Amino acid sequence: MATTVDRNGIPATAMAGLGLEPPIREVRPAPDRFRNSLGKYRVWRSDACVKCGKCEEICPRGVHVRPDGYPDFLTGLDWRCTAEKCKAAGTYCVDHCPQKALKIELSPMYKSLGDFRWTADLILSAWHMAATGEIPDGELEYEIGNSGGGFDRMRFKFPENGPRTDPAEISTALPLNRRGDNRPEITIDVPVYGGGMSFGSVSPHTMLAKARAATAWNTFSCTGEGGYPERLFAYRDHVITQVATGLFGVREETIKMAPIVEFKYAQGAKPGLGGHLLGDKNTPAVAAMREAVAGTSLFSPFPFHSVYSIEDHKKHVDWVKHINPRALVSAKVSTPVDVDMVAVGSYFAGAHIVHIDGSYGGTGAAPEIAKKNIAMPIEYAIPKVAKFLQDEGIRDKVTLIASGGIRTACDMAKAIALGADGVVIGTPEMVALGCIRCGRCESGRGCARGIATTDPELIMKMTIEWGTQRLINMHAAWRAQLVSILSRFGMRDVKELRGRTDLLTHLDYE
Repeated sequence: MATTVDRNGIPATAMAGLGLEPPIREVRPAPDRFRNSLGKYRVWRSDACVKCGKCEEICPRGVHVRPDGYPDFLTGLDWRCTAEKCKAAGTYCVDHCPQKALKIELSPMYKSLGDFRWTADLILSAWHMAATGEIPDGELEYEIGNSGGGFDRMRFKFPENGPRTDPAEISTALPLNRRGDNRPEITIDVPVYGGGMSFGSVSPHTMLAKARAATAWNTFSCTGEGGYPERLFAYRDHVITQVATGLFGVREETIKMAPIVEFKYAQGAKPGLGGHLLGDKNTPAVAAMREAVAGTSLFSPFPFHSVYSIEDHKKHVDWVKHINPRALVSAKVSTPVDVDMVAVGSYFAGAHIVHIDGSYGGTGAAPEIAKKNIAMPIEYAIPKVAKFLQDEGIRDKVTLIASGGIRTACDMAKAIALGADGVVIGTPEMVALGCIRCGRCESGRGCARGIATTDPELIMKMTIEWGTQRLINMHAAWRAQLVSILSRFGMRDVKELRGRTDLLTHLDYE
């Protein structure tokens, strides 16, 4: 029997969504998929405990529980504990235990988790948001890290007694096409979309969860440079296809159906190096998509050997516009010292979106020596590019998107205040899915948690439905934080925040 295809030659069976329910923008509980969740504290219960239930009675967070069917047994859900907050509120179980059988201390895992940029608090708060869709109400620091620079040294200057806008009246929508060129005027509901993570670098379940969450929030996810898996076709209206220097998996039929085509000229975490996929992760399925030999390491050259000028770049843009008359074009570039000139050149070459990618982005696959020493940090690049676009009279004709080190909703708001229209995120999505930042993304079988892996066994550690819900919840928490910031400034639209550097202060210059 002949296979039914649509106007782009896509098999109808691929549009069925793998039997999954359509993604819905609704916060639902998505607790940790591992039995022993990591938290800030460890609760110790000595043999002196007589199971009197006093701790269970006084704890406001349900740390102490009696499992169903075990009335004479008490256990602790340690990850819920907020010891310092309980001390201040007078509900500290240790003080109220009549047998003095309880002891609470910082968890050894908490002490070893994270780094200066992605602290343990940021990781745990991201997990909380992904699980609940809410901002942590405990003692976790969820806005800044401990890097000692960049966004961590910036603060918003909120008016003390200014009028606040009703959150229900605030718009966070972002239009992506400002050229007025008769191409679709695409608008996303939040000023953030998912960055490129290629087939091979992450699991297909991760890619599908990202695409489904983007569909629910009316925003986008990006295929990365590893091709466009057929399983994403059902969500094609919310998937950006990427054309990178290796041209892996680039096909005319997928470019035809993409609402946005992104040319990746460089990545902020490893400019001048190109992408790489080690042989262990290049499975037969990945090799087939990339039109390569399974088991071999794949390296993308730097740069496009057909592009050495803005005029060459324009040929690429014109090619895509000819193939797909409805597509918007994005140019992703890293942040060298002349990134402002590159951005202006990209606009005049025909790009709708200029995506600047600073250092400190990337996953564990990006070499540390490159991440920390080559590209310009994104907080320096944003105002530099925004000012040059303004001076050239084209600031309102191009959408400026920033990425590379955006960890939190607060970072997103600061990037917009510095001059960006919106942001792209990658690592926050991975952390929401359970990433512990071990930095082993590219090695062997990849991520032991089933996020950045191509191993069939490890892929099954995460279901698509669970991953989708975690990302939907994360976006809900991020939007709530952005709306809160806009409300405190008396703003009604996120576009009012763009370029408002006067609302920021830097701790080094106070």
